[in-house]
Amino acid sequence: MVRLYVTAEGYTEQRFAVDVLGPHLALYGVSVFKPRLAALGKKKGRTHRGGLDTYLPVKNDICRWLKQDRAADAHFTTMFDLYGLPRDFPGYDKASGKPDVFARVVALEAALLEDIDDSRFIPYIQLHEFEALLLSDPNAFACRYPDHARQIERLEQLCARFDSPEHIDDGQQSAPSKRIGEEIPEYIRAKPTAGPIIAATIGLMTIREKCPHFNDWLTRLEGLANA
Repeated sequence: MVRLYVTAEGYTEQRFAVDVLGPHLALYGVSVFKPRLAALGKKKGRTHRGGLDTYLPVKNDICRWLKQDRAADAHFTTMFDLYGLPRDFPGYDKASGKPDVFARVVALEAALLEDIDDSRFIPYIQLHEFEALLLSDPNAFACRYPDHARQIERLEQLCARFDSPEHIDDGQQSAPSKRIGEEIPEYIRAKPTAGPIIAATIGLMTIREKCPHFNDWLTRLEGLANA
């Protein structure tokens, strides 16, 4: 089996990679090693992890891990949110001028690949954050919050206004997690555990049908063993 190392933005993405992506990709001959959290930077000599406040510590992590396993059958990817991406991220200013969100995220991924400069590296930036995947089927929130039927219905109505969950935007009060938190605040407090459970309830088939950028990334990961 080929090895896949994931650099995750936060604990929710880390658990999703282990609990949902890992078992799925194993069927395709891809072994997901325990994902690592991106570095925030150092405070008082200690490296703090989780979230992307600035780019350089993240780049240093990725480059160090690439050197630790130089084998051709080792691959590396990311799970970063477009929402809240730091302004010093490669290609940020140029990509920000693109009105189409898919063109914007593809440009950012291309700039990240160029900056890391390793053919085994597969950059992935989620439109617009992890919670967009959960909005592929808001009914799945009932598995954790069965007494929130009215709120879940409002999330369904919200999703119907967008072409896809990945179009739900990156406004400070309108990003996917903000929309969910407005209806189900309990989710925000529990999202590192609740998020992956809800995603598993929805299933990757539904998520990839509703989220084309996510589908492109997953398809590429599924083909690593045959590359």
